[in-house]
Amino acid sequence: MALLNSIASWIMVKRMHQIDLFRKYPHQVQEETFVKLMEAGAVTEFGKQYNFSEVRHIGDLQQRLPVQSYEEMQPWIDRLRRGEQNLLWPSEVKWFAKSSGTTDAKSKFIPVTRESLEDCHYKGGKDMVSIYCSNYPEHQLFTGRNLALGGSHTTDFFGNYESYHGDVSAIIIQNLPMWADFFRLPNLTIALLSDWEEKLEQMARSTMNENVISLAGVPSWMMVLMRRILDVTGKNNIGEVWNGLEVYFHGGVNFTPYKEQFNELFGKEIRYLELYNASEGFFGIQDATATNDLLLMLDYGIYYEFIEQPYWNTANSPTVTLDQVEVGKKYAVVISTTGGLWRYQIGDTIQFTSTNPYKFRIVGRTKHFINVFGEELMIENAERALQVACEKTGACVCEYTAAPVFMNAQTNKGAHEWVIEFDREPVDIDWFTELFDNALKSVNSDYEAKRFNNYILHPPVIRVVPHDTFYNWMKSRNKLGGQHKVPRLSNERTHVESVLHFDKNSSGNVA
Repeated sequence: MALLNSIASWIMVKRMHQIDLFRKYPHQVQEETFVKLMEAGAVTEFGKQYNFSEVRHIGDLQQRLPVQSYEEMQPWIDRLRRGEQNLLWPSEVKWFAKSSGTTDAKSKFIPVTRESLEDCHYKGGKDMVSIYCSNYPEHQLFTGRNLALGGSHTTDFFGNYESYHGDVSAIIIQNLPMWADFFRLPNLTIALLSDWEEKLEQMARSTMNENVISLAGVPSWMMVLMRRILDVTGKNNIGEVWNGLEVYFHGGVNFTPYKEQFNELFGKEIRYLELYNASEGFFGIQDATATNDLLLMLDYGIYYEFIEQPYWNTANSPTVTLDQVEVGKKYAVVISTTGGLWRYQIGDTIQFTSTNPYKFRIVGRTKHFINVFGEELMIENAERALQVACEKTGACVCEYTAAPVFMNAQTNKGAHEWVIEFDREPVDIDWFTELFDNALKSVNSDYEAKRFNNYILHPPVIRVVPHDTFYNWMKSRNKLGGQHKVPRLSNERTHVESVLHFDKNSSGNVA
């Protein structure tokens, strides 16, 4: 295994020279990607409708094709799912990544092509390993196995035509090349089980005696699996189960609220490497050990555009290209890809921390924030403030969701209501609330202004719910595992009311 580890490491590190090329020549790489996309798209029905063959630069495309939402692309995708081909991309499309983003959102079906799998998703997987090997030459990554926690997929029948949809992680696992499958756990039968709790049980029992060196998966669900493994084995921490474990590759949600809990679960020093992979593509990898900033991966068959914050939810949103972005500004991401997405707004928002090379942080979603009273509260604000309150009180947050409390006839003042499940509750919830409120003021001047003297916003209201409330709520909605996420912030009260109602029915009271 030591020889295999050395050979595999050498192969992976060779890829770093190509990564260095797009670090050094980002705009040239993006221009080349754009040209190739236009050439491929020109022969499709969509490309003919918008005259891709006449497009010479991004300005031409921007003039003839507005930024696309899922709703605008859905008729094309529905036709693809029923067997029509050469609509959005010239090669056959039979796989669709089902994505909702939150527990209640309408399902989206993102086309997955052979090119997007090989040139984006698999390339991203190889690159996360290459970067890790480069940063930690003493690693033992290929002396054991990688435990990957994914979702499941299903077959759709449209007459005599079959297509497939499921979690993007399941699509990747189902189509893995042989070299990648060799290092992966669990076996395919278990990995693709649709019943999450059965999968959890079988994964725990089938992997607890293996030599697991690395983990990959969404933190919220990985934590559930780790705890089940400890229950089954009777061990005190995961380090006692897998003493060779050295790295956790994670993505999908902000890791900050989970890190302390994982440190306790592992019981040993573990390296963490953050990824930005989604149903639509693989976009970023943490490439440095000293910072969590993500390197924008520019040679994955994706052409990027960006929408500045004031235009996130406006019709015909203007975009800027990579060479026009500025450090510190927040942007919504727009992509054109080898999966047949064209000027598609994915809904995520980022903030660049560097333009040489291009590095960024994920700051939220274009529709997942609270701005009912002009406070412009973003997910990054919320999670930073929760972190501060937890550090000062010794508390630890598992899950949360928040929404506004609207003004009514009795009062012209609003508030924010937070439903929080703690792994470790604060001794004094009022003190926690005050610290949280003050931290929000310190990280968001708009929130601070609206909170001044309680003129517009009252202090936040925190509802504490029992352990496992969010897990059971998600289970009640058939949203366990995979890429399903608890919605964090919303301008309306659907999620908050649903969780509180669920807790009241489950426990007989609302905390």
